[in-house]
Formats: sequence, structure tokens, C-alpha cells
Amino acid sequence: MSEDDPYDLGSGPDPATFAAAAPEQSIGEDAEAADAPVYAVGVGPGNPEYLTPRGRRAIREADVVVGFETVVEFVGDETDADLLTCGYADEADALAEFGRRVAAGDRGTAVLMGDPNHSGYQFLGKVQRAVERPVRVIPGISSLQIAASRARTPMEDTRFVTLHKSGSLDADLDRLAEAVGERHLLVLPRPFDWMPGDIAEFLIDAGADATLDALVLERLTHDDERITRTTLGDLRDSAGGSGPDSTPYSDLSVLAVRAPVDAAD
Repeated sequence: MSEDDPYDLGSGPDPATFAAAAPEQSIGEDAEAADAPVYAVGVGPGNPEYLTPRGRRAIREADVVVGFETVVEFVGDETDADLLTCGYADEADALAEFGRRVAAGDRGTAVLMGDPNHSGYQFLGKVQRAVERPVRVIPGISSLQIAASRARTPMEDTRFVTLHKSGSLDADLDRLAEAVGERHLLVLPRPFDWMPGDIAEFLIDAGADATLDALVLERLTHDDERITRTTLGDLRDSAGGSGPDSTPYSDLSVLAVRAPVDAAD
């Protein structure tokens, strides 16, 4: 991606597809990555105790670190690197500068919330385009993994869907409707048009039992962690918002919908 060719979701292709186009090569197979690897590090759910040692080292040894401001602020004290922070509006500019720095020989690390393999592939694809070279992913602990532990929803009995991405969600919502009541659901909402209440409303309209147990798990591992235990029917009452002031739930939320245990077995 260059300044003359910024990513536009309306024209595609989806950068997540670009990121997933081919598997990573091993260090031994990829001399360029071995000499000056570019890393994409999952920083965990925001609590620094959940940042892996390997991820911490990639951040510490970098000359330049790029990421969304809300992510970079969690790791700024871990490194003396130059920090390129961005939001959605200036994402392209930050990534273009990151690409120039890497091309000039700087060691570059991109940081993503949680684990890049959970909702991070769009940003991962944009990073990979910006540096025009292989990017090595260092997975992290995700809020999804913490939520599965808190909600006691074993991954092998669970349907996971992320709505925290740009573009159409029709196929993702269909996957949820297909599995609700038969398998546990773990869902990453999209602020603020597909928050927990909106997802509950969709599932009930699709035929889900309104009495199914639902948990909204917010700001997991932080001091102000909160877990709301309710039902799909009651959760639906918070549907219809379009901004942070129109929903009772944080943008750092995971929705768990528990299937009856005998159905999930």
C-alpha cells in the first residue's frame, strides 16, 4: 500500500485476504525475513502481564513501532522505539511512514490488540502491504481466550465469530444463527453498530431461544473487568444503539452465549 494507493474497503481486495494468501516461510527458508524481520505482535487484552516474552522482545528491539493509539499505549513503556500511532482516519499515513522506515533499514514491529489471528487480519494485511515484504506473526493471548475461560465454553464445543471488522457481516451472522443453541457462541462485537444487544436481537429473530444464557465480558484482565450474566431476551433490550452513549457495554467486550450443556456435548 502506498500513499497513492490507499486501501479502500469499497474497492477491495480485503487486506485480510491478502494477509492469508500464503503461509509464512520458516526463518531458514526466508533469508530476507531472517536478516531483518518485521513482526506483528499480539499484545494481549491490555494487561501487560499477558504480553508474551517473545512479543515483548520484538517490541523492545524495534526501531519503530506502529499501531492504533489505544494499542500502542499499552506497550509504550516496553521500548525506546519511535512510536507511530494512528486511528482509522490517519492509518494509511502511519503505515506509509512505517513502510519507509523499514525500507530504510529500521527494525519494524506492528502491534495489534489480543492475538493477530483473532480479528487482526485486516490490519495485518495492511502492514504487510506497507512494508512489501514478509511479516512474521507473534501470537498473543486474546480476550477471546480469557472469555472462554470465564464463561466455561470449551473451544472444541464453541463457534467463534468476529464481527470486529469492516465490510459485510452477512456470512458471519449466518454462521452464528446456524450454531446458536447447538454450540456455545463466542462473539467479538463491532462498535457500535453490532454490539451485544444487536447480536442478541438478530439471534432471536433468527429463531434462537430467548432464555439462553448470555454473558457480556468487558475489559477482561483489567482492574475494571466486568461480567454481566443475563439471557438473550434481556440482552436484546439494549439493541439499536449507534454510538458509545447508546449502549451499556464497552467497545472492549466479548459476548458469550452458552448452549445447554447436553447440546454442546
